[in-house]
Amino acid sequence: MENKATYGVDIAGVHRELTLFEIKPGLRIAILNILGDTELVQACAKELAKKLENTPCDVLVTAETKSIPLAYALSVEMNKPYVIFRKSYKPYMGKSLQTETLSITTGEPQTLYLDEKDLELIKGKNVVIVDDVISTGSTLQGMRLLTTKAGASITSEAAIFTEGERAKWGDIVSLGHLPVFTD
Repeated sequence: MENKATYGVDIAGVHRELTLFEIKPGLRIAILNILGDTELVQACAKELAKKLENTPCDVLVTAETKSIPLAYALSVEMNKPYVIFRKSYKPYMGKSLQTETLSITTGEPQTLYLDEKDLELIKGKNVVIVDDVISTGSTLQGMRLLTTKAGASITSEAAIFTEGERAKWGDIVSLGHLPVFTD
């Protein structure tokens, strides 16, 4: 296995070495992959729940896939339901709402879908948007558009990390900030 450069982080009392990944020539980011990392997910959910305890919230929302464990753990901590904005349409989703965004991870446009049954769960409600890492804000913007389209009010946006321009993310409830790495 190739020895890759890492960036160490201490978050919610847990240490992790994040692999640096080149997303375009001369630009690398530290990759946080919480899938399967129960210790980190639960520790982060506890800390985010504390930061959100005075925020009006009826429902948590997130986009498929990597932030699903965080949304689930946060829903347990806050005793609130959560909704997943899907990246592909399935017939059982009925008359879903949709919006398009551009993913930094894939560099491709992606569509987010809100299942018909979940639309009823968030319509007219106070919603907290949850993500693992907010970097360019493209997925966040897609979640904002879909939440607003569904008739819900966004009361907060939360993530484990923000990334890139720190000043850009002043309103995000987060546990830390990741730099970008240029050669």
